[in-house]
Amino acid sequence: MWRAMTEDDLAAVRQIAGTVHPDYPEDAAVFAERLALYPAGCRLFADAEGRAAGYALTHPWRHGAPPKLDTLLGAIPADADTYYLHDIALLPWTRGRGAATGLLADLARLAREEGFARMSLVAVNASRPVWERRGFSVDAETAADLASYGGEAWFMTRSIDDTF
Repeated sequence: MWRAMTEDDLAAVRQIAGTVHPDYPEDAAVFAERLALYPAGCRLFADAEGRAAGYALTHPWRHGAPPKLDTLLGAIPADADTYYLHDIALLPWTRGRGAATGLLADLARLAREEGFARMSLVAVNASRPVWERRGFSVDAETAADLASYGGEAWFMTRSIDDTF
């Protein structure tokens, strides 16, 4: 079950990140700052026993300029024009059970309520096909700087509509 993330969850979030994204490490300050800047977009997935098994860090941002990996934001830009999915991570044993589908629908609702018409993300870990199945496509018109994400990374977007 997804719930609001709290500061008490940050140690578990870092542990999950180390398991799911070992090639994309981020400092503890990055997780703490995302939570402090936009708590509405930070969620924790807990299993039936209440153990942390996944998380989401999302926030408004500027289209075509995803934050570099392992970088503090400083602030959410006043001119944000996309709802950015910075990181969604689920431990392997939780996948395929619908957790991501429910989360994405909730995030799309939040983004619509905030006035955004699109979502964006950087796909890594060979996840591009997963995001394509969820309606995202590579944004070929945007030359995002993805060097901090390594060699295989794609900037992807999708419009937010009722079919999410």
